[in-house]
Amino acid sequence: MKKINSGKLRAIGYDVRSRMLQVQLDNGDTLQYSGVGEDIWRRLGSSGAAWSFYRDNIEEEFTVQKVSAGAPARRNPLDDLFNQK
Repeated sequence: MKKINSGKLRAIGYDVRSRMLQVQLDNGDTLQYSGVGEDIWRRLGSSGAAWSFYRDNIEEEFTVQKVSAGAPARRNPLDDLFNQK
C-alpha cells in the first residue's frame, strides 16, 4: 500500500495479476475494487487530485467489497449519565 493524503484517501494499492485496487479511507475502511485496469491504477497513483480521480473514475464504476471497517464510533461518556445506549 502506498500512503496518500488526498481528500478521504489515506492509502492505495494494486495487484496487477488479480486487477484488484485497494483503497483505505480516512475513517479506516478498506475497500477492494475488482476488474481495475493497470492504466486506471497508474492514473490514480500519479494524479495530483487522487480523491477527485477516485470519485470520478473508480468509486461507482467498479465492483467494490469492503474488506475491513474503520474503528467503531466512540461512545459519548455523557450517555452513561443519561442511561443512553
